[in-house]
Amino acid sequence: MKPKARFIASVVNTAKSDAPALPFERGARRAAFIAKRNAENKELKSA
Repeated sequence: MKPKARFIASVVNTAKSDAPALPFERGARRAAFIAKRNAENKELKSA
């Protein structure tokens, strides 16, 4: 799928959904992802 077609398909799917994700709603999910990523990095040991 070409990038433009993928973008338009994404826009159409978002428009069809009940409520698009608002920028202020992504805070909790983003914080959880960052915490998970940081937890994974702490387990690694460097030489």
